Amino acid sequence: MMKNIKYLGLALTISFLNFSCDEEFLNAPPQGEVSESAVWTDAGLAEAFVTDLYIGLGQGGFSEQALASLTDEAIFTHPGRNITTITEARSNPQEPGWMDYTRNWPDLYSNLRATNIAIDNLSTPLFDNDGGIADRLLGEASFMRAYFHHQLLRNFGGIPIADKTFTLDEETYELPRNTYEEVVDFIIADLDKAATLLAGKDLVRGRANEIAALALKSRVLIYAASDLHDMSTASSKSPVISSYQNKELIGYSSGSQTERYQAAAAAAKAVLDKASGNMLDLSAPLSPEEAIQTYMNNSLSRNGGEKEMIFGRYFLAQKPETGGRHGLHNGPNGYNNWAGNTPVQLLIDDYQMMDGSDFDWDDEEHASAPYEDREPRFYATFLYEGAPWKPRSSANQARDPLGQIQTGTYEVLNGEGQKVTHFGLDTRNSPIEDWNGSYTGYYIRKFVEPDPNFVDQNTWQEIPWPNIRFTEAVFNYAEANIGLGNDEEARTYLNKIRFRAGLPAVTASGEELMEVLINEKRKEMVNEEQRYYDARRWMIAPDTFGRQANGINIVGTLKSGKDVTIYSYNTENYDYSYEVINIDPGKENRLWLDKMYFMPINFDEMQRNRELIQNPGYED
Repeated sequence: MMKNIKYLGLALTISFLNFSCDEEFLNAPPQGEVSESAVWTDAGLAEAFVTDLYIGLGQGGFSEQALASLTDEAIFTHPGRNITTITEARSNPQEPGWMDYTRNWPDLYSNLRATNIAIDNLSTPLFDNDGGIADRLLGEASFMRAYFHHQLLRNFGGIPIADKTFTLDEETYELPRNTYEEVVDFIIADLDKAATLLAGKDLVRGRANEIAALALKSRVLIYAASDLHDMSTASSKSPVISSYQNKELIGYSSGSQTERYQAAAAAAKAVLDKASGNMLDLSAPLSPEEAIQTYMNNSLSRNGGEKEMIFGRYFLAQKPETGGRHGLHNGPNGYNNWAGNTPVQLLIDDYQMMDGSDFDWDDEEHASAPYEDREPRFYATFLYEGAPWKPRSSANQARDPLGQIQTGTYEVLNGEGQKVTHFGLDTRNSPIEDWNGSYTGYYIRKFVEPDPNFVDQNTWQEIPWPNIRFTEAVFNYAEANIGLGNDEEARTYLNKIRFRAGLPAVTASGEELMEVLINEKRKEMVNEEQRYYDARRWMIAPDTFGRQANGINIVGTLKSGKDVTIYSYNTENYDYSYEVINIDPGKENRLWLDKMYFMPINFDEMQRNRELIQNPGYED
């Protein structure tokens, strides 16, 4: 069985001791600490230091608050977390809104300082390099430096490159932002170096490897080729960007977008030539049952789905972390969970029918049974009205013996045969923790342990988070080829994904093919922290993130002569009506302003470094 990297922190804290006293006991480091110099003369301690670099990945996308709730994928149920500051476009340098430490400027620069310490010391190692351990650690540190720079780049644009460890002897700590192009080039150089150093190395899961370096390179280059970072294109689409006086900080003011697409295509193809993913060699669609199970396997990283994982964040139930509580954070309140990030109807409606046609509320057949005959990924991704799920707790099983999701309002008969209202157990009118009910009428199933014996409320799951997975590289390759006009090649690779998802091949070309890719990636990579950046770099955010979040209102009316005292979903007993509803603006009133293409640099950072130039739309 493969081992997972464990983020336990250094057992020995690195100490920087500069005492000038002659007494030996004062010169000795305190118990439990070692000197900085000792760390870099011992291979084990050096590896522990590099292992600590991965702490900067945080919980991946399994934090209680998810990036999905900053997009048209989900809303966050609980108030007061600064998420609506972003979704309502109220961000400013004083109050940018919610940014956890995986995206936050000061935390990322702190992480970069640690990577530079490692790179400085591993470049000329003071310990025996048996088996190439120093080269491997240097490769990992170079990858992590690239990763942290890429996080800064895709949130803020060009930033001061952190290519060395600052000391107390520096003439100045105020540095200007590097151009977007310079940061991209720096990241690519680090990733090329990492790929070379890590080639052929057999690493435990969770550590960077050659394929991870190539895949991150693919991501960085497809971002760089995107419309948001081509200043001529971006200026034509956004007055805020057009009027910005420092466009070189957020994109390319010269050069060829076509050449950038060529570089992105080559980088993605390098990944596809070295890895294979899971079930992407099909010549026809999988059956619905196979497609549902395959998508679940990929999301759970098991039963073949492990092949999808290029760079993951792993969790162990024996070492409880926030990332192991994904089911608790997002599961239905009727199962005593918190319903944190709940899917919106906008996302639900983008899932196609089983035959590949679009879902349409104006189609009477679709509108009367919106959860029937949908594409397989729908059933592997969401919990919706009537969906079979786990057994309820012993305290609530009598209310729902079948373990079905209840997100509506229904008629039942009381002991006297009179019709009374039964509020669904997974609603905000539920008798079970109603304050944790979904506002939208949906819950996320993806990434939640499906074992019926697994109780999300009080157990830690071991499903890993995909920082990078293989299918992303497939999308990158297809997108780059669309940008180059190579529609046939793009269709070939998009159809590999669609066949695995149980959908028929597409035949679209040009702009229509790009629309297919956008929709396909939205569904395939839902809740994987892709949509937040994709909608921005494609410059579709005004038309997608600017829409009001919505949900569903479901009413079940007893059919004549039916005798139901304990509710369960059953179309023989009930007539169901479905009404799309907007989320109350008092809860969330979404708005898109073009300044939100980039996050503002925090006021405190601007005060500390007078060389910094603010991002477009935040200058005043």
